[in-house]
Amino acid sequence: MSRHNKNKRDGSDFRQEELEEEKAQQEKEAAAEAPSEGKDVSEGEQTANNENSEKESQKKESMESLLEAAQKQVQDEKNKYVYLMAEFDNYRRRVSQEKLDLIDTAAKGVINELLPVVDNFERALKALEESEATDAAKTGTELIYKQLLDVLKKKGVTEIEAMGKELDTDEQEAVAQIPAPDEGQKGKVVDVIQKGYKLNGKVIRFAKVVIGI
Repeated sequence: MSRHNKNKRDGSDFRQEELEEEKAQQEKEAAAEAPSEGKDVSEGEQTANNENSEKESQKKESMESLLEAAQKQVQDEKNKYVYLMAEFDNYRRRVSQEKLDLIDTAAKGVINELLPVVDNFERALKALEESEATDAAKTGTELIYKQLLDVLKKKGVTEIEAMGKELDTDEQEAVAQIPAPDEGQKGKVVDVIQKGYKLNGKVIRFAKVVIGI
């Protein structure tokens, strides 16, 4: 082989080696760039995920805030309802009590006006017993008297028992004192000047009594 051909082949081989080295270098650079691109994609996805997570968190906080506000409003309305119910119940009781008091006051006023009539009937009966009146007059007056007492009894009126009992200032009023007929009657009621009465257990007229001393 001639020297010229040898040099020619050597130049071609050298050029081929340069191309191969250049190609290898390009492949190496491409390989080096590939992870960087993947990294950029991964970072982008991470950023998007973070943004989505932040939005979800904000949305959740907003829903919790709305729920809390709604629960507070419901509780406030419930408290108002309970308060109004309590006020209405107090009002109903107060009105009922006022009605009862009004009825009691009216009944007490009427009965207090009837008690002197009862006293007069008792005086009339006593006078009839001592007079020469006919039995019919006595019987008729006594029947009317008993009828009046029955009406008062149905309305809750009861007579205060005082004769022979010790003085009770809650029901009796001592108007006089006299020597007791015997030792056992000292400090006790020996006479009733005016009968006392109760209306449904409450004194509406004190018994006026005489006490033995």
